Amino acid sequence: MKPLEFYNTLKDNGIDFFTGVPDTILQDFCVCLDENVPKGKHIIAANEGNAVAVAAGYHLGTGKIPLVYMQNSGLSNAQNPLLSLCDPDIYSIPLILLIGWRGEPGVKDAVQHVKDGRIQLELLEVLEIPYEIFSKNDKDFKTKILKGIQVALKKNCPFAFLIKKETFECSSLKEKVSKDKGDLMLREEALEIIIEKLKEDCTLICTTGKTSRELYEIRERNKQAHFSDFLTVGSMGHCSSIALGVAIAKPEKNVICIDGDGSLIMHMGSLVTIGNMKLKNYIHILLNNKVHESVGGQPTGAEYLDFPSLVKSLGYKNVISVKNKNELIFQMDQFIFNQGPGFMEIHIKPGSRDDLGRPDLKPVENKKIFMSFLKDK
Repeated sequence: MKPLEFYNTLKDNGIDFFTGVPDTILQDFCVCLDENVPKGKHIIAANEGNAVAVAAGYHLGTGKIPLVYMQNSGLSNAQNPLLSLCDPDIYSIPLILLIGWRGEPGVKDAVQHVKDGRIQLELLEVLEIPYEIFSKNDKDFKTKILKGIQVALKKNCPFAFLIKKETFECSSLKEKVSKDKGDLMLREEALEIIIEKLKEDCTLICTTGKTSRELYEIRERNKQAHFSDFLTVGSMGHCSSIALGVAIAKPEKNVICIDGDGSLIMHMGSLVTIGNMKLKNYIHILLNNKVHESVGGQPTGAEYLDFPSLVKSLGYKNVISVKNKNELIFQMDQFIFNQGPGFMEIHIKPGSRDDLGRPDLKPVENKKIFMSFLKDK
């Protein structure tokens, strides 16, 4: 399907407001929204639950049906407002859910998506959300769109459009990078410096996506073991809280969370808890490229955030922001061993190697060797 045709069909049937969290399967449609939806009518939300709430508010103000897009893993974030706000038994708010079907049975995908994909249809049925499935073989997708909108209106309920892989025709994705790149590093360059400066007994909790993949490959290149690293392959937005739990359990170990701006923003309330705990062994490193890079380069909203000022106000002690290799090398020598909670923002540019692989280490094996490392005194 051509993303523009899909969008025009929605528009012709009264849908003029779009919000959500970008997804790989939906990235061509998201680019189409960027290019065609007026400013203020397309909102990239912090997380999927926020998007559902914003959409509900738009419906309350206009009476129109909004569209919320997400990856199917994000449906868990959206469940609370879907069930306690939009459900026909509560406020009866009609909206369209556009869901990228990662981990579809029979389609190869990353391990963290497999179960989400396998239970996808059952989950929608348990949530009592009616749905239509879209694939690249659909010849009459307009009929499905019209049906979904009619059901949402008639029953005043959410209706899901479940999108299979390669449903949307590829568009020429715009490269969304900062105009003022200066001498910003790539994420992998920053990670190499961080790893070089750390002591062997430091504990790393790394966010999902390309950050964990790059960390794994750096260890492989350096012929280093992986036992001190916890690679958070899913659960976006939660690596800082995982690190907090580890730091509480192991006060004798230096615990370092390597986070991304999209991840941090998704569940930013965790910063309040981290600041309040005031753990001396907790270090939070933010790799900030201001975009959801792996799903098309859509902005995260980090461009408008002053992270150092924010975390200072929440109780972080050591707070530093760096923008180039020399600054990072100079600051790491002192920062990493100062008492926490500490926060280092590293400004980086979007981009990664085309041949970036995925870890051979299975998540459960990662857990076992990581727990063994934590037991070692």
